Amino acid sequence: MNDHFRSSGRTVLTDLAVTRDLNGENLHNRQFVRLVAKKRRFTDCDFSYSQFDSAYLRNCTFDSCKFVGCKFTQSNLRGSKFEGCVFDYAEFSHTQVEPEILDASCPGQENLQQKFARTLRVNFHQIGDTMAANKAIKVELEAARVHLYKAWQSRESYYRKKYPGIKRVSVFIEWFKFVLLDAFWGNGESPLKLLRSLIAFVLIIALGDVYFLRDPMLLRSYGEALGNAPQVLLGIDQPAGFAGPVLALIAGLRYIMLACLVSILVKRFSWR
Repeated sequence: MNDHFRSSGRTVLTDLAVTRDLNGENLHNRQFVRLVAKKRRFTDCDFSYSQFDSAYLRNCTFDSCKFVGCKFTQSNLRGSKFEGCVFDYAEFSHTQVEPEILDASCPGQENLQQKFARTLRVNFHQIGDTMAANKAIKVELEAARVHLYKAWQSRESYYRKKYPGIKRVSVFIEWFKFVLLDAFWGNGESPLKLLRSLIAFVLIIALGDVYFLRDPMLLRSYGEALGNAPQVLLGIDQPAGFAGPVLALIAGLRYIMLACLVSILVKRFSWR
């Protein structure tokens, strides 16, 4: 059994403080337990596959450092800046970190961007930073949109190998649903898009009213129908000329939009 395994060579460093700036240091595959550094600069350092447990790295600057596969747990990175760093497959849990990390330190590939933003979104929710979590969600959704589009459309070898044949069709359907939901309500993140959808439904109801129940040749018909459309959408008025299935469809859309609005409000204004 021992022939199948060997030591990973991970070094455990406990209760240490960084006493000077570091440049070009190879610190990969370490486990830093309660590491302390304040106002230190780390340049071109390789922390790949390391773990930071209960680390205190306040107001530090990390320039061109590698954090591939790193895991930050219950650490404090407040005030620290990351410039040109690599965070592929990095994970964060219960860690204080500035949301600006999403602006300049996302991985290059969209699927890795999505995973990076997701782990930060969950992390920000864990520490109760709702504003930062909302920012992470926007980055995650944008990365997901580009990734899904490339998955069925791009000629890049990575996507054609990972999504061949029928998988390409299924990912196209997934992308199409994503685009529709994004247009409807920004996948749960845009009250303005939901308002736009509401206005569009009101206009559709008004045009249907004019076409089927009024005289399309009279300008007055459009004004009256537009004024009556919000009442129809809200269920206040149920014109006799509207068929039962049409009224049922309008009622269903009303409840769906109300549920979407409540969902957006809860996510926007809920604080732990």
